Amino acid sequence: MSDPTDVVNWRRLDPRVTTSGQPTTDQLAAIADLGVVHVINLGLHTHPKALADERGDVERLGMTYTHIPVDFEAPTDEDFDKFREAFEATVPEKVHVHCIFNWRVSAFFYRYYRYVLNTDVATARATMDSVWKPEGVWADFVRRDPRNV
Repeated sequence: MSDPTDVVNWRRLDPRVTTSGQPTTDQLAAIADLGVVHVINLGLHTHPKALADERGDVERLGMTYTHIPVDFEAPTDEDFDKFREAFEATVPEKVHVHCIFNWRVSAFFYRYYRYVLNTDVATARATMDSVWKPEGVWADFVRRDPRNV
């Protein structure tokens, strides 16, 4: 099965990890068909593009669901810690991480690659920069090293 690239801002980070904006219920089924076992959502359920029962949709497809609602106006280090714990708990299984537009997710993965895995800046920024270039609170968030908080 090939990647469902019709999902908004779809990205494959490696053979195990995919990310995107908000998938539809049908797109979640295509994600499950890739062998994904876990879905982590960083978006808010109150957003107009959010699914009415994403947890139910995901679980009916046989995947586990973790929701970490990240306020787009105020991402926190605690949000990142929750993401890191949830993401690392999925190893070695396939995981899909999404939000509404893949902005939150790409910023969280930048931070993860840069400050947890000690990846060089250019490599860590590559996926995030292909989706968006953070400004304001998000520029501050990605610059803030969680090891020094």
